Amino acid sequence: MKSFLIANPKGGAGKSTLATNLAGALACQGHRVMLGDIDRQQSAREWLKLRPHALPAIASWEIRPEQPARPPKDTTHVVLDSPAGLHGKKLSQVLKLVQRVIVPLQPSLFDILATKAFLDELLDEKQVRKHAAFIAVVAMRVDARTRAALQLERFLESLGLPVLTHIRDSQVYVQAAAHGLSVFDLPASRAEKDWAQWQPILRWAEA
Repeated sequence: MKSFLIANPKGGAGKSTLATNLAGALACQGHRVMLGDIDRQQSAREWLKLRPHALPAIASWEIRPEQPARPPKDTTHVVLDSPAGLHGKKLSQVLKLVQRVIVPLQPSLFDILATKAFLDELLDEKQVRKHAAFIAVVAMRVDARTRAALQLERFLESLGLPVLTHIRDSQVYVQAAAHGLSVFDLPASRAEKDWAQWQPILRWAEA
């Protein structure tokens, strides 16, 4: 079973967008996917309630205190959405339960500064130092050709972290989420450009 934590301590970074669309992509590939939510707002679980039954199935499960990632048997892929402010003991507990961490990050100075301490803490975690968890960053709501994107990549290079891809700022994500859809549930005429941006994430997830 492969498991992924989507984490950033800053609200509005794009965690739920990344989590729901990763789950949607994996489900469309035929995997048995569980989407968990350890955020009090339960955005991912609310999204699942809207998801049409005719689409590739994505399941969830009852999340107990201190046991956020115990999915049912036969699950092949787990995606965990997380709350803003995840750190300390709670972060350590969750890291023991996942194999990889994806950090969504917007390329503004304020987002970078707010996330730096979290990335430092993440890199210092025992599970990460032992290579039990691998970290990558996804630049959210950005054009890869912009100066802001270059600034973000320079910052992450200093930490030794890769930027997997740049996800554009598009209403396609907003419109899809409102109906319990991922961009992978949309026709090519609406989302082909978005599918292409996701390919580096999916290759990394399956490596």
